[in-house]
Amino acid sequence: MSANIGPRTLPREPGQSQAVAVIDIGATSIRMAIAEIHSDGRVRSLESLTQAVALGKDTFTSRRIRRSSIEECVRVLKSYRRAMQQYGITRPEQMRIVATSAVREASNRLAFIDRIFIATGLVIDSLDEAEVNRITYMGVQPLLNSTPELAATKNIVVEIGSGSTEILVVRKGNVLFSNSYRLGSLRLIEQLDKLRTPGGKIRSIMDTQIRRFIEAIYDHVQSESKVEIVGIGGDIRFAMSVLCREDDTQAMVNLPLSSISRLADEILEKSNEEIVHQYNISFPDAETVGPALLCYVRLAERFGCNTIHAAPTNLRDGLLSDFAHSERWTDEFRNQIIRSAINLGRKFSFDEKHARHVASLSRKLFADLKEEHQLDERMELILYVASLLYGIGHFINVRSNHKHAMYMIRNSELFGLSRKDVLLIALVARYHRRSSPQSEHEGYATLDRADRVAVSKLAAILRIAIALDETRSQRITNIRCRRDSDRWIISTSDVEDLSLEQLMLRQTGTLFEEVFGMSLLLRALRRNVNA
Repeated sequence: MSANIGPRTLPREPGQSQAVAVIDIGATSIRMAIAEIHSDGRVRSLESLTQAVALGKDTFTSRRIRRSSIEECVRVLKSYRRAMQQYGITRPEQMRIVATSAVREASNRLAFIDRIFIATGLVIDSLDEAEVNRITYMGVQPLLNSTPELAATKNIVVEIGSGSTEILVVRKGNVLFSNSYRLGSLRLIEQLDKLRTPGGKIRSIMDTQIRRFIEAIYDHVQSESKVEIVGIGGDIRFAMSVLCREDDTQAMVNLPLSSISRLADEILEKSNEEIVHQYNISFPDAETVGPALLCYVRLAERFGCNTIHAAPTNLRDGLLSDFAHSERWTDEFRNQIIRSAINLGRKFSFDEKHARHVASLSRKLFADLKEEHQLDERMELILYVASLLYGIGHFINVRSNHKHAMYMIRNSELFGLSRKDVLLIALVARYHRRSSPQSEHEGYATLDRADRVAVSKLAAILRIAIALDETRSQRITNIRCRRDSDRWIISTSDVEDLSLEQLMLRQTGTLFEEVFGMSLLLRALRRNVNA
């Protein structure tokens, strides 16, 4: 199970601080941030390091990282490891090393990760798009909250990376939409090189490509209300450094779109060598900064914005926030994930009252059966989301609605959840009726044993919750489960006549008996007439 539902926990005693390091292996560079995390969640930066690499050029042209590039990464990461040791950062829980699209899309991704581990002992997490969005949110949300003009409005948070563009739509702290698009500055350049575009037409074709992606983003995000564009990442920070005073670049800054547009035009007219010399940046950054700024400009224009709010934050800030606020952020992201699931359900006209009630019953059953199922809280969230969404297959057809639900969930974006998390949710929803999980079933066969067992347990619990609201009237709210010898007894004092629910439980409770080896009994508790 991926670790994206809830960040890793850094054990700290009250009053103590801990040194940590985060490393971001990107398409054009490997960046490390070393910081001190205080017990109250404060983060104090200690050191930042950057080394240029060419992973994106390899992956976006041949889909394979060259051996020479791998060894260059080994050299850089060995030097970073020595730097970490100087700060006493030696334990795995003090560090996190992540890689994004340049590694994720490489055909030899596993060979790359294994080579790094063999040479340095460092374990790389290859982040999927959902995890990147989650970490991005963690880095930028404190800035949104502290900026009055953004705290209550609808914000489109955008990072134009080398390989992809990450979009978050946030309003009042709630994520309304998140997605990743294959629009990246370096990817654009490599596509133009493949087409052998004549020099005089590069700008025109680049603009056409950008506008095509921007239109797709606009179709997904379009809003009747006014929106604000919040730009994050290295290229927007470059624009801040050029267009603002140095003391202004540590906070959120409003950059006039006209100024960014002029800067993009100036850079796109220069050679890479001229950009390196004039702005004192690395060659890989010089190659990508112009196309990236042009993407920001076209996006803001499409949404009718005259300014871009430039945020001095990045992926490493989000990773450090992950370290600093593990307990608090776990609760927050549970809520964000649930909101995302409810929005998906509404898209497919689900029975929201019934779905919320089934999810509530599932949560209660999960808690009462904890000693029996032995699953962690992460799986409780998987169950809760599956309980919300199991019925969306009816949007397509009542017949085989369980299979339709699995397909729809698996091919949807749920904020904060990795593709593996989504697969688990889709499978639990798929098994809410009909056959038990089978080894030859699509998706189920790809799971390891622990996840296969978890899916079976969660699906069994979901079937019980659905049976308890068979009337779709939400008349059963208070339930209590207890073990009595070789059976589980579910008691409720809400209603006296449970005939319909008992019938449904007999029909759907076979999976529970198969998985847990015990039968189920639903009964009504007698009310105290003298009360």
